[in-house]
Amino acid sequence: MAAFTEGVPCWVDAMLPDLEAGKRFYGELFGWTFGAGEPRYGHYTQAFHGGRNVAALAPKPDGRMPTVWNIYFAAQDAAATAARIRAAGGQLITEPMPIGDFGVMVTAVDPGGAVFGVWQAGSHPGFEEHGTPGSYGWIELRTRDPERVDAFYRAVFGCGTVRPGKEKELGGRPGEGKRPGEEREPSEGTGVDGRRQEADIVFWAPRGKPAGPEHAIGARAAMGDRFPAEMPAHFLTYFVVANCDEVARRAHALGGRLLNDPEDTPYGRFVALADNQGAHFAVVDTSAAGSSRTESGA
Repeated sequence: MAAFTEGVPCWVDAMLPDLEAGKRFYGELFGWTFGAGEPRYGHYTQAFHGGRNVAALAPKPDGRMPTVWNIYFAAQDAAATAARIRAAGGQLITEPMPIGDFGVMVTAVDPGGAVFGVWQAGSHPGFEEHGTPGSYGWIELRTRDPERVDAFYRAVFGCGTVRPGKEKELGGRPGEGKRPGEEREPSEGTGVDGRRQEADIVFWAPRGKPAGPEHAIGARAAMGDRFPAEMPAHFLTYFVVANCDEVARRAHALGGRLLNDPEDTPYGRFVALADNQGAHFAVVDTSAAGSSRTESGA
């Protein structure tokens, strides 16, 4: 397959306390199957949907690490991208690091504190499938420093930005997560008193594409007082599903938590979830919207 365009999300993986529990959860939830994780690569285990790779799961090498889904942006030259990250005010967690012949990886922190990865493809180009049920679909950066991070990702990847006007954003809700039928935390668009707030959100478009929703590869949302103060800046990964409500019910039955009730947006019906080990992610049924915001550049 063709290489992913610079700055486009090209891969996701989850770092989990219990790899086998993660395989059971996501295997049941999305119908994923899994390859054999090699010990020399920390038992990093690729996930497949319909025989095509869509993500990976790995055991956390250090119990102090957060249990999270990680996003990786495509780069033609990881070393040059790392230099731009530093110059734009980010920090490197790991320097450019070859992973066998698969590619070169960088992990970094943006000026707002969100962690992300960079992937220069070798034999592993990234997603073999995305934008279809059971695979990656969308990314949303949540930050308390929107102006600085907008400038940062523009400088590092050349991302264009555009505000969606009066359109309702595609995004999850914060909070601890409740069981179905229990009282919910204030939603993404409400304040701590439950009153509706206007969200500060922009869409990202890849370098060379018009900055508009039709080319969006992700979004940046400002974290207001509707988010718990202890919640750090982070990326929320969305997976495409055929039936949002059914997947929400299945996630709950598998030991996951709903972070909001399923909700309709102009971009599809979505729900934010935590898996059975606490990693946050979201699912979206884009068929209700009539189009997907999953342009790959690939």
